Amino acid sequence: MPPSPPDPADTLDPVERLALVYADKSARPAWEALLLLQHRLADTARPGREPLMIQIRLAWWRDRLTEPAAKWPKGEPLLLRLHVWEPEAAALIGLVDGWEAAVVGEDGGGALATARIAAFEALARLVNAADGEAVRLVARQMIDPVLPVASVPRLSRKMRPLSVLRAFAVREQSGGASRSLTDFAVLMRVGLLGR
Repeated sequence: MPPSPPDPADTLDPVERLALVYADKSARPAWEALLLLQHRLADTARPGREPLMIQIRLAWWRDRLTEPAAKWPKGEPLLLRLHVWEPEAAALIGLVDGWEAAVVGEDGGGALATARIAAFEALARLVNAADGEAVRLVARQMIDPVLPVASVPRLSRKMRPLSVLRAFAVREQSGGASRSLTDFAVLMRVGLLGR
């Protein structure tokens, strides 16, 4: 019997897995699909790869995401998970475009940062979370942890993983992410309370 293909969820790091624990059950599939796609695109565009090959691989993702989900290849496990994203596929295409701009453009990653924030906003719409502006603020600080924030908004249970990811990014930026037991406790508190 041939070996089964690896589970895409194996690419999630421990902090992302912890963050997913705090997602509302109905929102978890959309969260997991977004995190997995971000890993796949980052791997596709990783440094050292030929820019033309990166563009070809990113074009494949863009082409798939512009098609109706019913036409997506069945053999790609990540596409199966992304079916839930069909109503907000434009945000995923934005991520693909952001990665392409980061690799071949000269914007310093600005388009990718904007696309990531837009993807989290799309996720909030997708899971019917009414967090709106709070999602944008928390996502901005997760992407740019040195960004000053007067107060951290509390996110709903559907968007709680974003709070955990932001807290980890801020702790890592400030050098606090080296104390794993303390970090775990802080991230659990953020997961429970939403900020």
